[in-house]
Amino acid sequence: MATSTQYPESDPRHHTANLKEMLNEAAAHAREDISKVSNPRAQALFETTAEVLKGLVVTYDHFEQGAEGAWR
Repeated sequence: MATSTQYPESDPRHHTANLKEMLNEAAAHAREDISKVSNPRAQALFETTAEVLKGLVVTYDHFEQGAEGAWR
């Protein structure tokens, strides 16, 4: 996994690495909160939040790897 310190601040990967770390932390937090509430709607919201954030992490990965045509 790339870390922001691997790249100069002028390199977009410096920033994508930072953002991916924050997104992963937020997704983990949302998943942890699922067991802390009994409301099924809140549980579904937290799970959906985690899934969406993980999807964003994958998008950042694709950007870094040039894996999608839109990022080439």
